[in-house]
Amino acid sequence: MKKIEIFDPAMCCSSGVCGVDVDQNLVDFAADVDWAKQNGAQIERFNLSQQPLVFAAREVVKKMLERSGQEALPLTLLDGEVALAGRYPTRIDLARWAGISSPAPQEQSPGTCCSGGKCC
Repeated sequence: MKKIEIFDPAMCCSSGVCGVDVDQNLVDFAADVDWAKQNGAQIERFNLSQQPLVFAAREVVKKMLERSGQEALPLTLLDGEVALAGRYPTRIDLARWAGISSPAPQEQSPGTCCSGGKCC
């Protein structure tokens, strides 16, 4: 199975889904990651404010940040190579990269924190 790594910009917590002013895109992405992991995907996220040494240690990430600055974040690596920069992957992207069957229409982009009867 392919390894998906997400390098997030600096956020207050590991997922960015915290505090009073939560970005709906982060809520949706957190739900997409949870869905993909439940379906067998191998995904790891790194937060610049909490794990800066990981960003510095990964040559491909370091070079991307030197070239494009923080605009490159979030940065998605697929088996160590850049797959996407500047935005979060969709649930369909995650499914394709992880070799998961495409999500049913009702499973695509939940749009809210609560999906499938459980809250994140």
